[in-house]
Amino acid sequence: MNYPLRINKYLRDGGFASRREADKFIEDGIVFINGKKAEKGVMVKQGDDVEVKKINKNYKYIAYYKERGLSTQDLPGKKSVITQWKYKKVYPIGRLDKYSEGLLLLTNDGRFAREVLENYEKEYVVTTRETLRPGLVRIFESGMNTKTFGKLLPVKAKIVDKTTLRVILKEGKRHQIRVMLDELSYNVVSLKRVRIGNIKIGNLKPGESRDINVKL
Repeated sequence: MNYPLRINKYLRDGGFASRREADKFIEDGIVFINGKKAEKGVMVKQGDDVEVKKINKNYKYIAYYKERGLSTQDLPGKKSVITQWKYKKVYPIGRLDKYSEGLLLLTNDGRFAREVLENYEKEYVVTTRETLRPGLVRIFESGMNTKTFGKLLPVKAKIVDKTTLRVILKEGKRHQIRVMLDELSYNVVSLKRVRIGNIKIGNLKPGESRDINVKL
């Protein structure tokens, strides 16, 4: 998450609720920040302790293969997907841009969502139009200086073949891999997320999903 952010957006991105539901929770007085009752529009800072009380849920955890060309924000409204999952009110953890594909996790458990966003590695397989230069790995792993983000944390990288790169992110800024490669004069042909933490995409095909077991 990019802090600070409004409380309803924090709850939405953390998988607690939609923005509308989050506003209702705040009105009902069950949202607390650092032990104090939250008010609408308040900003959440990194390190704040956010708690939503008195919500009883049957938590669901889903691994989904987001196909290329589908926006992450369109998932909850896609009837065929909801029918397939047979669950209501599960939310994506983070996002994959419209032109990327691969593993996306969905849940109604805010604790798990926050853990994924802040602590889980994300692994990607990237194909470029140009041949990858050997020095690329060193640049990534030393912590690349970018025009867009400034100095980045070190990124694990491995060249698989002349146009295929495997990248592991912990930081995960918006469009980070695309930005890094673009600033090094590479054009991304495809970008696929294959792992989040210890959860792998496995045999899932585009549009398919499966239940997963998680331990916090």
